[in-house]
Amino acid sequence: MKRRELYYHYHPLEFSPTIPIEEKTKLMEEWWGKTHALLIEGGVTCDGIKQSVADSTIAFREGVGELLELLEERDIPVLIFSAGLADIIEEVMRQKLHKSFKNVKIVSNRMVFNEKGCLVSFKGKTIHTLNKNEHALEMAAPLHKELGDVDEPTSDNSSVKTRTNVLLLGDHLGDLGMSDGLNYVTRISVGFLNDNVESSLDAYRNAFDVVYLNDAPMSGVVKLVSQLW
Repeated sequence: MKRRELYYHYHPLEFSPTIPIEEKTKLMEEWWGKTHALLIEGGVTCDGIKQSVADSTIAFREGVGELLELLEERDIPVLIFSAGLADIIEEVMRQKLHKSFKNVKIVSNRMVFNEKGCLVSFKGKTIHTLNKNEHALEMAAPLHKELGDVDEPTSDNSSVKTRTNVLLLGDHLGDLGMSDGLNYVTRISVGFLNDNVESSLDAYRNAFDVVYLNDAPMSGVVKLVSQLW
């Protein structure tokens, strides 16, 4: 499988401690570009995405729905960063959470479909694991009502720009950079350490303000939001 071959080639390079960040960034752009080309070549469709999500066992961390509803209720803007695919994230939210959230924007790679619902290209700059923060406001777009809608990224980001407090959630040390494009005063970072717990725990404790282990539920974050806002 071509995508698996790409993974085995580029994944070790992504975490190599000897490759300079500039060179590594170019390699990630190369990897994502080839992967996106394979998706187009493979004939991905809107209907196919819907069916794949329906057939999958993918699930959100326990408490995610409650957290998003609480943030929407209190009119707190949410940016979801992903080096994956915005269209799939949206479809998973629709099918698993059964709703869209007016305060949620996706910072991820967005597909472009033709009139037949077939993937033909990707929109805008490629977002990969090493540049998610660079395009925070530039690429942020509201959840689409229908999979396959191709709207321009919203130009009204005042709800984010005027915020001086950030609650950052991530499961990778690199996720701490997601707030770099935001002009905040106070940031609370919450890390979710799911793999290699013993060898990574000290690094996560030093980097994040709060650390949860082994696919912990969102209950602690829900409680934190309830106390802060």
